[in-house]
Amino acid sequence: MQILFAACALLFGLGAGYWLRKATAETKIRSAEEAAKRILEEARKDADAIKREALVEAREEIHRLRSELDRETRERRAELQRTERRLVQREEMVDRKMDNLERRQEALARREKELERLQAELERLQLRQQQELERISGLSSEEAREMLLASLREELKHETARAIKEAEAQARAEADKRAREIISLAIQRCAADHVAETTVSVVELPNDEMKGRIIGREGRNIRTFETLTGIDLIIDDTPEAVILSGFDPIRREVARITLEKLVADGRIHPARIEEMVEKARKEVEAQIRQEGERAALEAGVHGLHPELIRLLGRLKFRTSYGQNVLKHSLEVALLASAMAQELGCNAAVAKRAGLLHDIGKAADSELEGSHVAVGVSLLKKYKESPRVIAAMEAHHGDVEPASVEAVLVAAADALSAARPGARRETLEAYIKRLQKLEEIASSFQGVDKAYAIQAGRELRIIVKPEQVDDLMAARMAREIVERIEREVDYPGQIKVTVIRETRAVDYAR
Repeated sequence: MQILFAACALLFGLGAGYWLRKATAETKIRSAEEAAKRILEEARKDADAIKREALVEAREEIHRLRSELDRETRERRAELQRTERRLVQREEMVDRKMDNLERRQEALARREKELERLQAELERLQLRQQQELERISGLSSEEAREMLLASLREELKHETARAIKEAEAQARAEADKRAREIISLAIQRCAADHVAETTVSVVELPNDEMKGRIIGREGRNIRTFETLTGIDLIIDDTPEAVILSGFDPIRREVARITLEKLVADGRIHPARIEEMVEKARKEVEAQIRQEGERAALEAGVHGLHPELIRLLGRLKFRTSYGQNVLKHSLEVALLASAMAQELGCNAAVAKRAGLLHDIGKAADSELEGSHVAVGVSLLKKYKESPRVIAAMEAHHGDVEPASVEAVLVAAADALSAARPGARRETLEAYIKRLQKLEEIASSFQGVDKAYAIQAGRELRIIVKPEQVDDLMAARMAREIVERIEREVDYPGQIKVTVIRETRAVDYAR
C-alpha cells in the first residue's frame, strides 16, 4: 500500500508539474506576444514620426529651392532688362550717329557739286583769259612760252654765276670759322644727350572717376597733397590724366611718385597722403644716390665720398638755363679728359674736376655763396685733392687757372654750355624768380615750409602754430607781400597764402 501510495503521489506530482509548467509557458508566450505587439506599435509610431519629419524637411527644401529659383529668376530678369536698356541706348546712339553721318554725306555731296561747278567756271575763265592774251600780244601760247623760257635761261645763267662767285668769297672769308665749327662738332661725339627741363609732369589715371577721389570731400585731399608736396595739382578736362606743376624737379618727382602710389592703392585721404609722401621722399632719396653712383661709374671717377655721390645725384633734378646739370657735368668730364689725353696732361684730374665742377649747385640753396664757392668748400670738406679743387675753382674765371687741367675744365664747360640748343635763358630766369619767392618767405621767423605754386602766381606758406598766432599770420602775409614788391620783378600779381594748422594727436592703447 505504501508503494502504491507513493506511486500515486509520484504520478500526481508529475501531472501537477506538467500542468504548472504548461501554465507558466503560456503566460510567458502571452507576455512575449504583448511585448512584440507593443514594439511593433512603437516602431509603427516611430516610422510615422520619421515619415512626417522627412515630409516636413522635403517641403522646406522644396520651398528653399523654389525661393532661390525665384531670386535667380528675378536677378536674371533684372540683368536682362539692364542689358535691354543698354542695347536700346546703343541703338539710339547708333541711329543718331547714322543721321549725323547721312547729313554730313549730304553736305559733302553738295560741296562737291559746288566745287565741280566752280572748277568748270574757272576753266572757262582761264580759257577766255588765254584767248584774250593771245589776241592782245599777237602771239600764240607756244610762242609766248618759248620767249619766256629763253629769257629765264639768260637770267638764270647770270644769277648762277654771281651766286657761285659770292659763295667762293664767303667760303674764303669764313674758312677759319668753319674749321673751328668742325673741330667743335668732332669734340661733341663724346657729349651726353641734352634735354630741356620742363616744369610739369603728367600722371595717368585708370579712369576719370579717380579725379573726384583725388580732390576729396570739399577739396581736403587735394589741399593736403599740395600742402605736403609744395606742388600744384591741376585737374582739368584732360581725359584720364592730371598735371603736376612746380619748378623744383625733386618736389615734382616726390609728388608724381606719391600720386601714382595713391592711385594704385585706391585709399586716398589726408593721413594716407601724408604716409605716401614720406615713402616717396625716401624713394627719391634712394634714386638720387643711384643716379650719383651711375654718373660716377659712367665717367670712370672712383673713390668719391658718399655725400659727394649724393650731391652728384641731386644734379639729376637741377637745370641750368634749361640744360640738365648732371648731363652737363658728365659732358664736361668727358670733354676735359679727352682734351687732356690729346695734350698729354693728367686726364684723371681733368675728368674728376669736370664731373665735380658744378657740385655746388646741388647745395647752393642750403649754403651761402656762389655755386663755385659752395663747391670748393664741399670738396675741401670731403678731402678732395688740391689739384682737383684748383681746377674746379677756376672754371668760371673767378680765380686764375693754376694748371693746364683747370684751363681744360673751363674750356669744356664753355663748350658744353655754348653748343647749339644746350641752354635756354627763359626757364632759368623763371626758376630763379620762384626760388627767390621761397627764400623771402623762409626768411621770416616761424615759417615751417614755403612753396611757390601756380607757375609763381601763388606763394603758399605753412607756419609753426606754436610760434605764430592768427594775428601774426595776417601781419606776416602783409610783410611778405611788401618784400616781394620791393625785391622781385614779376608779371601780373602774386597771391600770398599763410596757413596756420593745429593738430591734436593721441593713441588708444
